[in-house]
Amino acid sequence: MDILRDADLKPFNTFGITAKAEALARFRDVDQLRTLLAAPELAGMPRMILGGGSNVLFTRDWPGAMLLNEVPGLDVVREDDDHVWLKAGAGVVWHDLVMHTVAHGWGGLENMSLIPGKVGAAPMQNIGAYGVELKDTFDVLEALKVDDGTVVTFRKDDCRFGYRESYFKREGRDRFVILNVTFCLSKHPVLNTSYGNIAQELAKRGITAPTLRDVSDAVIAIRSSKLPDPRVLGNAGSFFKNPVVPAAVADRIRAHHPDVSAYPAGEGQVKLAAGWLIEKAGWKGFREDGYGVHKDQALVLVNHGGATGRNIFDLSTRILRSVHERFGVDLEREVNII
Repeated sequence: MDILRDADLKPFNTFGITAKAEALARFRDVDQLRTLLAAPELAGMPRMILGGGSNVLFTRDWPGAMLLNEVPGLDVVREDDDHVWLKAGAGVVWHDLVMHTVAHGWGGLENMSLIPGKVGAAPMQNIGAYGVELKDTFDVLEALKVDDGTVVTFRKDDCRFGYRESYFKREGRDRFVILNVTFCLSKHPVLNTSYGNIAQELAKRGITAPTLRDVSDAVIAIRSSKLPDPRVLGNAGSFFKNPVVPAAVADRIRAHHPDVSAYPAGEGQVKLAAGWLIEKAGWKGFREDGYGVHKDQALVLVNHGGATGRNIFDLSTRILRSVHERFGVDLEREVNII
């Protein structure tokens, strides 16, 4: 396997940030990964696993080995009359996986169409969109334990999924490398069109009895209208998590802003739309030099060209402070900061 030295990371992050890694290598299976982890020329170096680079912001060079997870594969491992269990390699592009399931009529992932990134990062974030989260169809995953090279199977409870959270972002961080994820998908799907603007988009298209493809196409259209293509404008999608606050906090905000975007989150909690908070704090469309906030979606920070990771990180800090001062709500970054 080739190991590149002083490697440029700009092609491997969707922000398009210039940064370097002391070393860079790729792996496509567990044996190649084990070889890299044991490689003498990488001994003693910090290691980082990178998938699609769609949820990371480099604020500095990486003083170690960057290992690109390119494990392939889409394989049916089991099925019955009602469900199919599909195993996807960690290096598979997430949207390609979704399109594969839609084409076969297997329901469960269609609301997460066009989410950037690869399969391996999906359980780390417990990605979700339009009323659906990865955990809803998750069955198991296999991951390599870094310290001894064994492959461990994780079931749903083991992953400790939360809102954009999992065991792999907390206690398991840097201890495991995800190799594949198996999903349990429905052969007789019940479509979820009640969240966001899906129903409105379907109505606009004159669709009254939608298929999986119709829902996926609607989601793609909605996302494309709101979120910039990172191939055109550097970004990492949603930069901040939607905050979950006590109902009393949401009521206080609603008293002054009846149009607040808020959704019940159970147990006396309410989820607020971070994009709404940021927009009301005056940041939507903000631009400074080569970076700023997207003109159509305040949740997205963008690199117009030539920005550094530190520029974008510092902007995010200003936004955090502004939202706290205006609404008394603490936002949390969703993007991983390096």
